[in-house]
Amino acid sequence: MRMREQGKQYQRGDDGTMSVSRLVRRMKNVLEIEIGDVWVEGEVSNLRKQASGHYYFSLKDGQAQLGCAAFSAKHRCPGYEALQDGAKVRVFGEVTVYEARGQAQLIVKRVVPAGLGDLQARFEALKKKLNEEGLFDAEQKKPLPAFPQVIGLVTSGSGAALQDMMNILSRRAPWVKAVLFPVAVQGEGAERGIARAIGMLGEPEKHGLPRCDVIITGRGGGSMEDLWNFNEEEVARAIAGCPVPIVSAVGHEIDFTIADFAADLRAPTPSAAAELVVPDAGELRARLRGLRDGLRRPVHEKLRAARDLIRLARRGALAHDAERVLREPALRMDEAGTAMRRAVDDCLNRIASCLLERRMAWKARHPRLVVKQREERVRQFRARYGQLAKHRLQGMEQRVERARRLLRTLGPESAFERGFSITTTAEGELITDPEQVTPGDRLTTRVAGGRIESEVAGE
Repeated sequence: MRMREQGKQYQRGDDGTMSVSRLVRRMKNVLEIEIGDVWVEGEVSNLRKQASGHYYFSLKDGQAQLGCAAFSAKHRCPGYEALQDGAKVRVFGEVTVYEARGQAQLIVKRVVPAGLGDLQARFEALKKKLNEEGLFDAEQKKPLPAFPQVIGLVTSGSGAALQDMMNILSRRAPWVKAVLFPVAVQGEGAERGIARAIGMLGEPEKHGLPRCDVIITGRGGGSMEDLWNFNEEEVARAIAGCPVPIVSAVGHEIDFTIADFAADLRAPTPSAAAELVVPDAGELRARLRGLRDGLRRPVHEKLRAARDLIRLARRGALAHDAERVLREPALRMDEAGTAMRRAVDDCLNRIASCLLERRMAWKARHPRLVVKQREERVRQFRARYGQLAKHRLQGMEQRVERARRLLRTLGPESAFERGFSITTTAEGELITDPEQVTPGDRLTTRVAGGRIESEVAGE
């Protein structure tokens, strides 16, 4: 029955033609019947999150892309958190046709991460490389000026981001001069134009440009592919090397690019960047009014107190009898003068006494007196040590004499005088045994009167 109804539904007209709606509906049924539910792997691109909770995106690879939809993703699509621009995912869903546009579409029912997509992998690799080089270090960030006069804008000359920034700058700080350097912010080679613009604004004198106090570079929102030029290494190095502070304002609040990390400050949107770089004129005026009121109040109070004091003085006794009013202060002044003179005299007396004591002490320590005292001490020491040395030498002479007499009594000289002698070889060896010598040896014999040289003739 169903097949007959389908055949009738797709029946051609008399001339063999088929309506568009019938053809699209037939295509839808063929896809749903022939393919149905399927797992597909690819890279997420151009993700759009609707307030209704529906997610729309494209799933692509190197050769093709397919539109996808996840209705009420939070409740009906497990793993929807993995849906991010550039993420590589595997999705399970039903292939169908969106009849209103005649486009093939995948109704996603489940999402599983499948690793990083090519763009995301390039993003992470470059981010890691530049971070290791120190391009993102906080010490490299330059502070923004509090009251900039000239602001450089490196963005598209026809984009909505430029209009938003100009409106905010003119409203918040009408004194600021905006210098636009229009560049392409999307498409092949756009990164070279962005880097060149930043380099020229960093050295404005060489290119005849006004010197900027701060530079804003960025663009409005878009997919990861749309924003990719701000993820190029050339742009990041131009931002990091620019001597002028740079604010990066690329895409929306959830979008992050390499330029955001290299810049001195990251703004979530171009409009937010314009608000960050300039103060609000209304807030400044309110603050100045507050400061004016704060200064005016104490001045008025002092003037009021001074007027009250003058008024009281005019009403008091000074206006009627000035002599009587000044009498008591004059007495106090005389007493103070007497006390001051007495204090000065006491101080001078103490100083004179101290000087006298110091003079006496100085005389007692005069170098001439000190030298005389030390000379006297040296003479006393010399006499005492001379006497001690004389006694010591006499005692030593007596001990030497006693030792000499004892040596004469106990030494070999006394034995010589009693007729003894000592015989030695020519080398000085003492002869105590006849066997120590041989015929022809020279001998020396010591007696009381001297020495006798002899030669051994025979045994």
